[in-house]
Amino acid sequence: MRPETLAVHAGAEPDAATGAVAPPIHLSTTFAHGPAAERIAGYEYQREGSPTQDRFEAALAVLEGGAAALAFSSGMAAITAMLETLPNDSRILIPDDCYTGLRMLAQDFLARRGITTAAVDMSDLAAVRAASATGIALIWIETPSNPRLKVADIAALAQIAHAHGALLVCDNTFATPVLQLPLSLGADVVMHSTTKYFGGHSDVLGGALIFARRDEPLDRTSHFRYITGAILSPFSAWLLLRGCRSLPARMAWHCRNARAVAQFLATHPRVERVNWPGLPAHANHAVAAKQMRDFGGMLSIEIRGGREAALGVASKVKLFTNATSLGGCESLLEHRASVEGEHPTSPQNLLRISVGLEHPDDLVADLAQALA
Repeated sequence: MRPETLAVHAGAEPDAATGAVAPPIHLSTTFAHGPAAERIAGYEYQREGSPTQDRFEAALAVLEGGAAALAFSSGMAAITAMLETLPNDSRILIPDDCYTGLRMLAQDFLARRGITTAAVDMSDLAAVRAASATGIALIWIETPSNPRLKVADIAALAQIAHAHGALLVCDNTFATPVLQLPLSLGADVVMHSTTKYFGGHSDVLGGALIFARRDEPLDRTSHFRYITGAILSPFSAWLLLRGCRSLPARMAWHCRNARAVAQFLATHPRVERVNWPGLPAHANHAVAAKQMRDFGGMLSIEIRGGREAALGVASKVKLFTNATSLGGCESLLEHRASVEGEHPTSPQNLLRISVGLEHPDDLVADLAQALA
């Protein structure tokens, strides 16, 4: 079946007890069992699993083409669970352009267990091969990356990782399974901040890992979640499952709007660079066109004149909201370096844009007046 059909029907079987078409929410934290803990209906305690979470995980696995999925309380909880299950003294590669939380997790917490991290430009295969030569346990990629929208060749990186006996984990948050299927290209695990496009309305927090196989990495990570307790609440799981139904339709609109915004900004004299993989001028446009169905609703721009010029534009937008996060119905804009903490890595003239579901002409008009 095609993605649009899968999104509507995955995890959506009518309720066996009532015939309800809309999935029920099971809020119970505990479930009746026998005197020797015999499970009557397959559940014992919500931290280990619950019916609503199971439905959402089933939908995630179907949409990404994986064998199994694990839902978490946030994207960072999912990232942490994946990386904290690596052996002590492991060596991993992460993108030189990546989500700040990943970088801080590596520096502040993984390093305590002797896990060393090298930041590499994942769009440069020669650099990745060179960085892998001394041994690696895992390569973590974001494609497109946050916030510079770099594109990594998933299939080529999978070959490099597997040649070293390492896992390839792909953060697919920006693309979603509607636009890109990393597991089909050789990735071992896909990660999502489901807060973003799966939620789609800026009102639910969540994360997920989808595994290509039912094997040791899945078992280790599932056990880690159970013991540390970073589960997804049933109500959040229900909201995210509902978000799956409209995900393909929303992504088509996000992509359409982003194209209009990117094309306008690419010709504006005050804009030094537009980072959106759908533009032919993008350094990795050909790779993106090969592995993506469309190019997504995220982009970033670099304003001529540095930090103050970028902040000037951010202060003048009226329809765009200055806010963190992405993937909601509303368009957001943020000066990324200002939210990255004490040691930002984003250029000071960069503004990250999450293009929403408004009319593209209105979005372009707002940016035009802010840049004027």
